[in-house]
Amino acid sequence: MSIFTPTNQIRLTNVAVVRMKRAGKRFEIACYKNKVVGWRSGVEKDLDEVLQTHSVFVNVSKGQVAKKEDLISAFGTDDQTEICKQILTKGEVQVSDKERHTQLEQMFRDIATIVADKCVNPETKRPYTVILIERAMKDIHYSVKPNKSTKQQALEVIKQLKENMKIERAHMRLRFILPVREGKKLKEKLKPLIKVIESEDFGEQLEIVCLIDPGCFREIDELIQRETKGKGSLEVLSLKDVEEGDEKFE
Repeated sequence: MSIFTPTNQIRLTNVAVVRMKRAGKRFEIACYKNKVVGWRSGVEKDLDEVLQTHSVFVNVSKGQVAKKEDLISAFGTDDQTEICKQILTKGEVQVSDKERHTQLEQMFRDIATIVADKCVNPETKRPYTVILIERAMKDIHYSVKPNKSTKQQALEVIKQLKENMKIERAHMRLRFILPVREGKKLKEKLKPLIKVIESEDFGEQLEIVCLIDPGCFREIDELIQRETKGKGSLEVLSLKDVEEGDEKFE
């Protein structure tokens, strides 16, 4: 006895479906799970690592492949690889409720991890644990936005947590070496961007060691390069000014 598989049917398992509606018809592609986000963010560049097959479907779960004339009508071409790229970039990823819940839980943890890594209690300079940040996020009823990056959301969370707890981004420690002639004038322009000046040394050059908010780093770097015409230098002494040990709520 032989088993006949229709030529317009392909069976796939463990698949992430990306769907797009075009010209009144539905088109789907079959991708490997967790690879779509990598492709869209530019981390994954190999299409074969993302697509399970370079075929365009009308229904992935039933294995029904799209007809050539429908592809030409909707996309102006029957080049399946090019159509797959279009759907992969602009289509809607289909996920089950369980998968969506798992994805949001993971994003919640990732956001809390970024916040814990970047922040301290400003009074003690000690970092908070991830568990403590997660608890604080739940207390403010933070809702994860699946279409925004975890880094963007971490910055939002820091702003919201500031209203309820003592938290701020850990300062960066920098050393500036500036030509004396431009140094005094430049110091006045840098002052609003500096949190704390730890040391200052006037010699043949002006050397300043200070703490800054990480968000000001680029502006300070550009200001020094512009005002000194490349003669000044900036050195990062530490990315985070923190004390040892974790911060705990009393």
